[in-house]
Amino acid sequence: MLDQAARDALVAAVGADNVISDPVGLRSYECDGLTGFRQVPALVVLPRDTESVAAAVRVCHRHSVPFVARGAGTGLSGGAMPVADGVVISLQRLRRVLDVDPVDRRAVLQPGVTNLDITKAAAPHGLYYAPDPSSQQVCTIGGNVAENSGGAHCLKYGFTTNHVLAMTVVLPDGEVVTLGGDSGEQLGPDLRGVFLGSEGTLGIACEITVRLLRVPETVRTLLADFPSVPAAGEVVSDIVAAGIVPAAVEMMDNLAIQAAEKAVGAGYTLDTPAALVVELDGPEAECGEQFEQVKAICERHGCTRLHVAGDAGERARIWKGRKAAFAAVGRISPDYIVQDGVVPRTRLAEVLDRIARMGDAAGLRVANVFHAGDGNLHPLVLFDADAGELERAEELSKDIAELCVELGGSLSGEHGIGTDKACSMPRMFGVDDLAVMDRVRSAFDPDRLCNPGKLLPTPRLCGERPGVYRPHPLEEAGVIERL
Repeated sequence: MLDQAARDALVAAVGADNVISDPVGLRSYECDGLTGFRQVPALVVLPRDTESVAAAVRVCHRHSVPFVARGAGTGLSGGAMPVADGVVISLQRLRRVLDVDPVDRRAVLQPGVTNLDITKAAAPHGLYYAPDPSSQQVCTIGGNVAENSGGAHCLKYGFTTNHVLAMTVVLPDGEVVTLGGDSGEQLGPDLRGVFLGSEGTLGIACEITVRLLRVPETVRTLLADFPSVPAAGEVVSDIVAAGIVPAAVEMMDNLAIQAAEKAVGAGYTLDTPAALVVELDGPEAECGEQFEQVKAICERHGCTRLHVAGDAGERARIWKGRKAAFAAVGRISPDYIVQDGVVPRTRLAEVLDRIARMGDAAGLRVANVFHAGDGNLHPLVLFDADAGELERAEELSKDIAELCVELGGSLSGEHGIGTDKACSMPRMFGVDDLAVMDRVRSAFDPDRLCNPGKLLPTPRLCGERPGVYRPHPLEEAGVIERL
């Protein structure tokens, strides 16, 4: 509970100019990109450096006040939703590139630096940062660390965990420690790896050292249309089976294509059932030979149109269409939920068919945009809240995530579990698995003050969902009363 003593201590820790307490200002922090989950915090603090983050955390620890770290608020799993009577520690003012080392190919960043700005800082040295989530213009490296984000190029280059060498972390009691090191591989337990993807439940990363890569010698990109989603899926499997590892293989179905084309005019075919964006990079000779193989595979599977980007401008337009897809869906539906799950590549056609049938049964449309190369799906459940479709949409979204587990995949590829899928964790993990995760979390945060109620299922979370109030089933049955 945030009492007056705790408020005064937080103001002293970060300065009065770095505290938001008025009701209107607090409303700006009530949710992240998953707007169906909302909770107004009691206070927001905006530290300007690592020490002031640590000072704020020490106050919260001393006064037993729960706190949630927040970056750009672009997360899609409710992971940055505040806690009632708790504090939001916003990292939006920690956005400096602290160092770029072109010799060792490293950069040191504050957590509020956007993904795209890392590459901009590295570009003068012929370097870039490989992970590129579709929201790279606004998502921050701190959020990437929390969710272990991937993006379109994760098939070849891996996820955030493959590019983060070290982190300066404020633990839940306010202690400042370093996890990892210059090489990324340290003796003893891999605490860097434990922290990455922990969704803000183990502490707050305040300085992050990332690995930079040389800009590829050659980049080649094509956009291919197909008569069906299964045909496009077979192309993906055949490309990988041929020993080719593209930098990216992205798939969009017709609903997603229509939305993206209406939004940005990227040159997609409006009536095609499915499209693939395939990009290869590397040495000129290797890239050229493999690109011809990819084109032949596309043609063998009935490609109805194959457009090769002729220059950097065309390549940028193709990617603009793909990266605009999530937001563009707002042009064809008043409301939508972005889901995130993973299936084996060999089951792409099956899962998409099942999703279509589930959508039909629910009376809702589902647009599909995904990283086809590694089977990371992003189904968008379209609905109209004003027409009373919210609960059906939420149920369908949950069922799609759990379907991915049923087919041998996972609940999340990069958006995280957060609040949205915590209750589905037992579908993927056994009781012992969840208990071990809970013990690890307790080792970092025995008082459960750091982003509580996220990631792991709890009776409160699963029985009484945050957000818009819904009566508990026992309340409806008259067994319990709401006080």
